[in-house]
Amino acid sequence: MTNIRVLIADDHAMVREGMRRMFEREKDLEVVGEAGDGEEAVCLADELRPDVAIMDISMPKLDGIEATKEIKRRCPSVTVLILSAYDDDQFVFALLEAGAAGYLIKSVRSREVVDAVRAVYSGESVLHPAVAKKVLNRFMAGNKKTVAARSAEILSDREKEILKLAARGLSNADIAEELCLSIRTVQGHLGHIFNKLQVGSRTEAVVRALKEEWVTLEDVP
Repeated sequence: MTNIRVLIADDHAMVREGMRRMFEREKDLEVVGEAGDGEEAVCLADELRPDVAIMDISMPKLDGIEATKEIKRRCPSVTVLILSAYDDDQFVFALLEAGAAGYLIKSVRSREVVDAVRAVYSGESVLHPAVAKKVLNRFMAGNKKTVAARSAEILSDREKEILKLAARGLSNADIAEELCLSIRTVQGHLGHIFNKLQVGSRTEAVVRALKEEWVTLEDVP
């Protein structure tokens, strides 16, 4: 089994040490670097090309928002998972716009962080319930001044169907069961969706769909 290579970016050494010890107990997770500020996080992401970068928001030199933007600009394949004490709207939406694939609050248990790393690596969406609610409330309100792009011109019917199920929070396995497809087929469709929308994660794809109003309130419970 190929290890998931993880970069930890947090300005508190104790937090980094705790996460490193937590990941070292997992056979499939490997910590390849630690950063104490945003600039170092960007440099290490560029140098090491980890699979997942775990990012705090409040860091010296470059905050998590700007660091995430720069990492996604330099290394689009690096998946960014936010682990922060804050769930303020300004942070949530700025980070999702910057390309973060997941957003957890530091009050979660260690097992949830471990599971989240595996999930975002596999293309799943990981949003803390409080964050997910903010996202839905924000985008389901709709921006009536924006003319929505026609999804029919970009996505196939099957891809739109899968994207709607992803917006409901279904895992790849759940989507496969719902549509009577193999998990590999679902993963393939999601890969095509990511390429067409020029995004790197399920979260980015769902945010795009909400903004463009391809997904409506009726599609999300």
